[in-house]
Amino acid sequence: MVNVGKYNTLKVVKEVSFGMYLDGGEGEEILLPKRYVPDGLKPDDEITVFVYHDNEQRLTATTTKPVGEVGDILMMETVDINSNGAFMKWGIMKDVFLPVSQMVSRMQVGNKYFVYLFIDEKTGRVTATEKIDRFLSNNDLTVAENETVDLVVFLKTDIGYKVIINSKHLGVLHFNEVFQDLEIGAKARGYIKHIRPDSKIDVSLGTKGYEKVNAEESRILDLLKENSGYLPYNDKSDPEAIYAFFGVSKKTFKMTLGALYKKRRIEFTQTGVKLIEE
Repeated sequence: MVNVGKYNTLKVVKEVSFGMYLDGGEGEEILLPKRYVPDGLKPDDEITVFVYHDNEQRLTATTTKPVGEVGDILMMETVDINSNGAFMKWGIMKDVFLPVSQMVSRMQVGNKYFVYLFIDEKTGRVTATEKIDRFLSNNDLTVAENETVDLVVFLKTDIGYKVIINSKHLGVLHFNEVFQDLEIGAKARGYIKHIRPDSKIDVSLGTKGYEKVNAEESRILDLLKENSGYLPYNDKSDPEAIYAFFGVSKKTFKMTLGALYKKRRIEFTQTGVKLIEE
């Protein structure tokens, strides 16, 4: 059985003039329209596709990436509204329906709203709901400290940004962890910095500690090479300036420079850092 509203790796059953049929299990074949068939694909090959119901309720496959899949909490744009509900822009040939019974806001076409994508038990189709609170809980945590997670910015507060973690939990990204304004609905990778006794979660952007440093070393070396072996930044530079140029916090920047210095790849000057040629 395929997972509707998710990515599936399926085998090509046969080729037809208008596309290819994929094995959907239990004798069901799913059409991958010709416009989505990559060059060189042939029967018995496997391909990863996104599966959904088309406007005639037939299972269809696409290689186009939607903005979200079943189980995601994300912001989606309203493209149409009628007496039965709203249609949310999915990024593929079909929009997602959000019934009136699942609305919270007084929706307007062109605006974006937080929704949760799920399979409607009656229709079997992917459906959206604004009633996301019941899908978010910190009672039974599925994450641990230092774990890398997916974040969606949910709300700006007095202390930072409230974020949705892996479409399951709520956490806080404190202002001292951020060096630019984040838009509501923005997606980012981060990690669990601290889980409090009351299950409240603090998060940070990027990856943890020296994993982040290792990832940044080659990028800083490339930037040095692109700028004639010199960059006017050091441990005395403003955090905002460092973030604007390198896209990392000052702490990560200093740790990365320290690692490169120990490896004798850079040297410090009074005004910045200089590349040591190998």
